Amino acid sequence: MTRETITLTQKEQQRTQVLTQVQHRALDAGEAAQLLGLSLRHVRRLLARLRQLGMAALAHGNRGRASPRRLADSIRQRICTLARTTYAGCNDHHLTELLADREGLHLSRPLVRLVLREAGIGSPHTRRPPRHRRRRDRMPQAGLLVQMDGSQHAWLESRGPRLVLLAAIDDATGRVVSACFRPQEDSHGYFLLLRALLRRYGIPTAIYTDRHTLFQPQRRTLSLAEQLRGHRDRTQLSRAFHELGIRWIPAHSPQATDEIVKPPG
Repeated sequence: MTRETITLTQKEQQRTQVLTQVQHRALDAGEAAQLLGLSLRHVRRLLARLRQLGMAALAHGNRGRASPRRLADSIRQRICTLARTTYAGCNDHHLTELLADREGLHLSRPLVRLVLREAGIGSPHTRRPPRHRRRRDRMPQAGLLVQMDGSQHAWLESRGPRLVLLAAIDDATGRVVSACFRPQEDSHGYFLLLRALLRRYGIPTAIYTDRHTLFQPQRRTLSLAEQLRGHRDRTQLSRAFHELGIRWIPAHSPQATDEIVKPPG
């Protein structure tokens, strides 16, 4: 008589340990059911099988058997042959459609993919590399566009508190046209920045910033009063830009304004 070796899964080994404790009367069946997440009736059924057949009783009965729903080996071989010859170069999705339309094999794409991967056939189409963000060209003339942003950093190192450096940079020349330190990024600081800019260089054509709520309202839906006026309520800064005839251009991503104010190092 040959002895068969049965390997239990981790889950089955845990069941064995708990049920063994029940056999040794260290636990009762109710406690075992709670630990295993099973019903009391099922635990009693497992205990009866364990007493009758030993550890092998806890192994799943379908282990080693082919699933009745498994795709026939002849069809698997046909799919792999077509993928290597007639439909070579097709990705998994396209191959699934061709198998249904031309070969009469109506299979799901995950199943086709599983068959191909088990046969060592990969999808010939890899993902496209992400598009790199294109750097915007600088303005051709000074005064056309001024970039504004703030950066919180330990500018004074250990000699003082962390401050926010607000800076305005001319887009065409890259020159800092105005700057100031503030305890935090606020409207008053940007007004100081704007006043120094206007007094020394005049009114720029446009100002480029991030989408901070200092420059645009946080609400996304228009109130009734805003709908009647045809525009959102303006913030103090956006109202000043409007009255000065300065066009406000919001950045489309946080990275777009990262280079305006950058801490050293």
